[in-house]
Amino acid sequence: MSVLPGGLRVCVESVPQYGRGLAAVALTVAAGGDDDPAGRHGTAHLVEHLMFPRSGGGSADPTGEGYAALVAGAGGVCNAETHRDHTVFHTTVPAESLPDALAWEARRLLGFVPTEDVIRTETDVIGEEIRGAGDAGRSWESALGALYPGSRDSFGTAAELAGITVGEVEAFFRAHYTARRMVLSVVGDVDPAGVMAVVRAVFAGVGVIRVAGEAGAAEGIRAAGEARAAGEPRAAGEPRTAREIRTAPLPSGRPGVAVGHPLPDPVADRPAYLAQAVLAQVLGRSRLPALARSARDGHRLTSATVTCGYHGQWLASAAPDLTLAVLGRAPGTEVDAAVGIWRSVLRAVAEGPLPEAEHRRAVNSLLVAWHRQADSLPTRAVALGRDALLLPGSAGPDALPAELRRTTPAEVAAAARALLEGPATVTELAPQARTVPTARAHTVLTARAGTELAPQARTVPIARAGTELAPQKGTVG
Repeated sequence: MSVLPGGLRVCVESVPQYGRGLAAVALTVAAGGDDDPAGRHGTAHLVEHLMFPRSGGGSADPTGEGYAALVAGAGGVCNAETHRDHTVFHTTVPAESLPDALAWEARRLLGFVPTEDVIRTETDVIGEEIRGAGDAGRSWESALGALYPGSRDSFGTAAELAGITVGEVEAFFRAHYTARRMVLSVVGDVDPAGVMAVVRAVFAGVGVIRVAGEAGAAEGIRAAGEARAAGEPRAAGEPRTAREIRTAPLPSGRPGVAVGHPLPDPVADRPAYLAQAVLAQVLGRSRLPALARSARDGHRLTSATVTCGYHGQWLASAAPDLTLAVLGRAPGTEVDAAVGIWRSVLRAVAEGPLPEAEHRRAVNSLLVAWHRQADSLPTRAVALGRDALLLPGSAGPDALPAELRRTTPAEVAAAARALLEGPATVTELAPQARTVPTARAHTVLTARAGTELAPQARTVPIARAGTELAPQKGTVG
């Protein structure tokens, strides 16, 4: 890890055994849905879109080719994700094209000059993404907003974005995309010294505050997010303490109920956080599938899934974060009965002891997922950037297997007790004519590759039980 004079942190990792002639670049920025200005919900998401201009020709792109076209022309791929607490841009190219890719990355930051026409085009695209959001994401958003009032949906609100101006977008960019709020990570078949030489040359002016007005705006932003800018996690605040918080019903394709629980802080209480990831595996791999096929007191569940972390992406966000159970209800099974079944499963684990074989299967499934993604260059690049920006003190992705192996059955039982004893949200999922919510508590996961210029919605399956390591598709341009 190196720090440029302006404050940009740069992490370079040479992994030729994984790279095989490739390199990945990730730019992680401490700006997400929680940073959207009042009345302009979705600004961070819009800025992410605008970092992929569909055509160039401006001062930053005299050839007239947009960033995605340049990457594609080099045989690479690129994408981006807007989350609640950060935005990450990731690009993979042949290692020989890495100097060009770094120059293009710096150029789109230095030449961020959105026009009114492009803003209107991208706000329309975001509106389509919002309308295409799925049931699972809405449940997650509802739970987070109920537990942590003031948390923001990183997708945005179409009505508020409809009136956003060029000046507002540029002000957000200048205030948030500063050097101290960004981490650049490069992973692959690379020479670290050579990479740093290129980075120092092309990123010298990136994120540098030049005028008094920009300094004042950035200082105001840092008052709210100083911790992240300085490399510390943003303070999450305490969740509501009510044992059960009922939220407004949500439209769904089938009857169900979503139950949300706050997760421990992955920085301040990492062992307890990892125990929750293992608990989600225990529930998702053995306890819940069997339960969905059984009857209890005449009530039945048609399905039962649990996710740990940001839409199933654990260690992908700083606190606050959630565990979310989504239970399908058979006809005649009321919401309270379904919640009672969920709590009975948690009690069975809490009262333990959890069989060693079941515990080991859950841990091993997480380890398999880690090893399956360990040679993914963008996964490593994004994980390194997130660790530096959101999870300070982390020993890095390669330390995670040992941390997981140290998790004990007793800690998993304690994790289940924490869910039982702490606050929880309950959201009825009711089949009805779908309506688009005017306010959302958090983000729904969809994807549009930076190289694809037409929007396509994809909801991340809720059936994952914490088995995936970041990155996955977040709220993506």
